[in-house]
Amino acid sequence: MPIDLLAAFWAYERALMANDLVTLDALFAPGPDTLRGDAAGILLGHSTISAFRDGRGGAPMRTIGSLEVRPISDDAALIVAVTLPATGGRGQQTQLWRRGEAGWVVEAAHVSAPAPAINGSVWRTVGTPLVAPLIPGFTEAAAAELSTVDGAVTGPLAGQTVAVKDLFAVKGHATGGGVPAWLAEAHPATDHSPAVLALLEAGASVVGIAQTDEFAYSIAGKNPHYGTPPNAAVPGAISGGSSSGPASAVALGQATIGLGTDTGGSIRVPASYQGLWGLRTTLGAVSVDGVLPLASSFDTVGWLTRDARTLRGAAAASMSSKRQVSPGARFAVSPALVALATDGVQSAFGSAIESLASAGLLADLEEVDLGDLDKLFETFRTVQGAEAWREHGDWIQRHPHAIGEDIAARFAWASTITAEAEALSRSALMIAEARIAGALDERVLLLPSASSVAPSTTATGSEIEAVRAGTLRMTAIAGISRRPALSVPVLSAAGATSAAAPVGLCLVGPRFSDLALVDIGEQFAAALGR
Repeated sequence: MPIDLLAAFWAYERALMANDLVTLDALFAPGPDTLRGDAAGILLGHSTISAFRDGRGGAPMRTIGSLEVRPISDDAALIVAVTLPATGGRGQQTQLWRRGEAGWVVEAAHVSAPAPAINGSVWRTVGTPLVAPLIPGFTEAAAAELSTVDGAVTGPLAGQTVAVKDLFAVKGHATGGGVPAWLAEAHPATDHSPAVLALLEAGASVVGIAQTDEFAYSIAGKNPHYGTPPNAAVPGAISGGSSSGPASAVALGQATIGLGTDTGGSIRVPASYQGLWGLRTTLGAVSVDGVLPLASSFDTVGWLTRDARTLRGAAAASMSSKRQVSPGARFAVSPALVALATDGVQSAFGSAIESLASAGLLADLEEVDLGDLDKLFETFRTVQGAEAWREHGDWIQRHPHAIGEDIAARFAWASTITAEAEALSRSALMIAEARIAGALDERVLLLPSASSVAPSTTATGSEIEAVRAGTLRMTAIAGISRRPALSVPVLSAAGATSAAAPVGLCLVGPRFSDLALVDIGEQFAAALGR
């Protein structure tokens, strides 16, 4: 066993505990093939691993319990160490070391930490289940007891498990809105919100209440109080928000349905970033009673799933089929909207459109002009901000340090919107809705679900804001026109942490074409081999 190998190992361990990034970088092999893995996935490349370390702010404190070394050759060895975290439990670290001109460096590493009872960045509270399905003819207590018996639960969603965004009333539990100070003052709900109740009555169970961005006023998924939920599809990338917890729970396989809200893209963006199906419903198609509001002119209910069939089941159980319409096979593309996306996303979108056209699914496709996108976004932003401040402004003024800097700045800007500016924007909103309706003429608008793949968790504030600005100009179209929008996980493009990160293909349909959009999306996915 080379003595200098053990010296390198202990130097790495000391640097890890001191968060000495320079030494850690020097002890990891350079180049694009260096590998680090953990329960969240694999990071590939020295620069990606370095950025991850820089962004996490240090590793949890630990000591080494035991060490095993297996030489592979004179210049290569495998080291397996049992780690003892200061918080308790046992972990393990496996490293492949290789000796080069500069000494020993790690070529590949895998870290296993003690599994937490629940991941607090994803879940606020969980149960087994938290809420049992409701069985017609039985009290809730009797239904909960019966639901533990095989075959007792029936219904179209029997066996499905739901992660509920922490905006919905769940009987017996307070609503936190992603803000601990708000949760501390909240009272347990006396009834389920209609959107939760519909899923329970269809046979689904609620496995837990999942995290959200503060007051749902973000599409990033980075909560300063609870942390950033992992992106199961792109390790090292943000999850997308504000339905971040439900999205991650579904992508991680911890729930089959994520119940969320979408005001300006809060379902479509995490669906796009994590390769999920996500549906924002027509405004008013699903009751928002019992849901903590952000901006009532745009707030809608929706769901995230891993497949189209489950999504359609959740939607069908939650809205009246009598109001649903079919848009037919007529489609539209706005070149100006697509141009807001990165080059990689534009290329992926263009290839998909060509493939769908070749398959005969886009025989009637028309380019449309929706107007000045900057002005449309400003109209949306102003009305949303005025309503958000009206809803939460008084509380925020009484609790000035309760929310993080980014969203506090957003609310601070919203507080400056005058009554005159809001009135002008509401008038502009009505005109914009009419213009969009006229331009689309009941066609289904096709566009990318987000302007980019999921940014890295280490992206700067300005980088996140640039992505947000482009994405919101795209997602605001559905909000302004009060239309349903579906994100279908069929595109991919290179990103900061992955050579093939997911991107959604978005379908914005006529009002109350929600179920038909899922059917069309399923056709598209089949044609594209997804």
